[in-house]
Amino acid sequence: METGQASVTAQRVAAHRLTFGRVPAPYGDPAADDELARDVAAGVAVEPGPMRDYLRARTRFFDHVVTGARSRGCAQAVIGAAGYDGRALRYAKPGVRWFEADHPATQQDKRSRLRRLGIDAGHIQFVAADFAVDPLADLLVRAGLAPGEPSLFLLEGVAVYLEVAVLRALLGQLRLVAADGSELAISLSVSTNSPERAARRAAFQAAVAAVGEPARSVLEAGDAPALLAAAGWQISPEAGQDQPDKAERGRRAGFILAVPA
Repeated sequence: METGQASVTAQRVAAHRLTFGRVPAPYGDPAADDELARDVAAGVAVEPGPMRDYLRARTRFFDHVVTGARSRGCAQAVIGAAGYDGRALRYAKPGVRWFEADHPATQQDKRSRLRRLGIDAGHIQFVAADFAVDPLADLLVRAGLAPGEPSLFLLEGVAVYLEVAVLRALLGQLRLVAADGSELAISLSVSTNSPERAARRAAFQAAVAAVGEPARSVLEAGDAPALLAAAGWQISPEAGQDQPDKAERGRRAGFILAVPA
């Protein structure tokens, strides 16, 4: 990402999401989420294809994680590299605190859009952070996160843009404020033996590099447990127990649900 410039890839994700059906909930303001996405996506052209299919599956995974955490009473959520994610609007619920940690330029643009659209974001604490250098755990606590209470941490679509060392450090920072009962949902870029998927990955890497947001990490599918363990996390033993085949497909795609080790 260029200094002072909002994320182009985050804008494209917002445009794609306007074409998806989303996981419903008996609370929240999905209209506000959609309004923000339409504002962000104005003039952004996206096409059907494998990327849209991947983003649809990824979005659904994270939506289910959020609604599941809400059903269990988790009262605080942190979105890392939130971009134009509107889940804090779509799944807003009285008594639930949201924290969005993101690059200052993208976050400033998002907040400006929310104000211009008249969308109430009073329940969201915005935390400007550079994951490569800033002590995110301290910043979250200063913003009001209660480290003694369970939290939901969302890292959707950010890991691929971080060096592995930075990603490991970020996971460690989140672990510092993750009480028992917390969950971490993360999407990882994982390699594949499929020539077709390898070609799609190469096309994706070329596209994001062209807009100044290069991919910096690709992992083997089996690397996730070690990466998480190094930062004090483990893959949730309960994830996907009701649909093990579906959960395994998600893990192969890099959709991981973890808990404090």
